[in-house]
Amino acid sequence: MKDIGSLSHTKWECKYHVVFIPKYRRKTLYYELRQHLGKVFRELANQKECRIEEGHLMADHVHMLIAIPPKYSVSQVVGFIKGKSAIAIARTYLGKRQNFTGQNFWARGYYVSTVGRDEAVVRQYIREQEKEDQRLEQLTLWRQE
Repeated sequence: MKDIGSLSHTKWECKYHVVFIPKYRRKTLYYELRQHLGKVFRELANQKECRIEEGHLMADHVHMLIAIPPKYSVSQVVGFIKGKSAIAIARTYLGKRQNFTGQNFWARGYYVSTVGRDEAVVRQYIREQEKEDQRLEQLTLWRQE
C-alpha cells in the first residue's frame, strides 16, 4: 500500500516507464555526469510531486519508472525534467551561467508506457475474452431453435 499516492481528494497509483535520449544519441552520459543526473532527476521529480522509483542511465539513453500524480500529464512532467536537467547540465559542466535554455542536450521526443497494477489479470482477461464470447454465442444458438 506504500505505492498509493494521495492528493487532497484522490488516491492514486499512476506509474510510467519513460525512456529518452541525448540529442543525436551521443554517448554523453558518462561517469560523473551519470551520478549527477540521478540526483538532479529525483530533485526535479519531487518538485512536481512525482517519485522516480527506478532509474538507469545508460551511455546513450535514460530509463526511469516514475509515479506521476493524475493532476499532471506525462508530457508536462517529462518536458519539465528534460528541460530543467539540460539547464543544470549546462550550468554544471559547460560553464554557462545565465540565459541558457538547455535546448541542446536532450532529443525532442520520448517513449512512455503505462505500468499497470494488475497487468497480468488484464492480459488473461483479454486472452480469454474470445473464448467467453464463443461460449456465449454457442448458448444463444441452442436457444434460437
